[in-house]
Amino acid sequence: MKTLIAVPCLDMVHVDFMRAFVELQKPEDTAFSIIKNTLIYNARNLIAHDAIAHGFDRVMWLDSDVVVKPDTLLRLSADMDTGLDFVTGIYYTRKLPLKPVVYSDVWWRVNDLEAEAGATNITATPCKLFEVSGAGFGCCMTSAKLLKDLVDRVGAPFTPLIGVSEDLTFCLRARDAGYKLWCDGRIRCGHIGTIEYNEAMFAPNCT
Repeated sequence: MKTLIAVPCLDMVHVDFMRAFVELQKPEDTAFSIIKNTLIYNARNLIAHDAIAHGFDRVMWLDSDVVVKPDTLLRLSADMDTGLDFVTGIYYTRKLPLKPVVYSDVWWRVNDLEAEAGATNITATPCKLFEVSGAGFGCCMTSAKLLKDLVDRVGAPFTPLIGVSEDLTFCLRARDAGYKLWCDGRIRCGHIGTIEYNEAMFAPNCT
């Protein structure tokens, strides 16, 4: 299986991400593409088209602020070997309270020419494979079959719908095309961010 590791980014990658990327266990037929673009969805669309054009079987998507364990690619690949077309690992939001960036419900509709959208974070993340309605693309794998199908349908599958992020837009389109989306709760990742630590986080303010 030819696998492409795809990293869309704005203008830099984190040191901790790079360390994890170097330590990632990569099978022989693995290549990588790091595309700098001011529009992340455009970078993802370019990567999708390139992966199809160059005959890759799968794309592992990594965000430049996510830290993965060395066996993550192998774990995602093993899941895909069972016949799946989309598998994500778990990472959390960069704000309190922390929530996993996987969703039990993702929806989008247009009423009276106004777009409405919503997503519900999953609260329980079992350590097994389970179906989801959507996920962020910080650490996931898609089949080239899925990418080609959506490219053939819409041309640029990551171009966002009004009010929806590019990754959840992709998930909505994949589900509309009849694909199931899966999360492997055994794959846990870090999400790099910044935070101000102060006593208000742990104790009420003095009055």
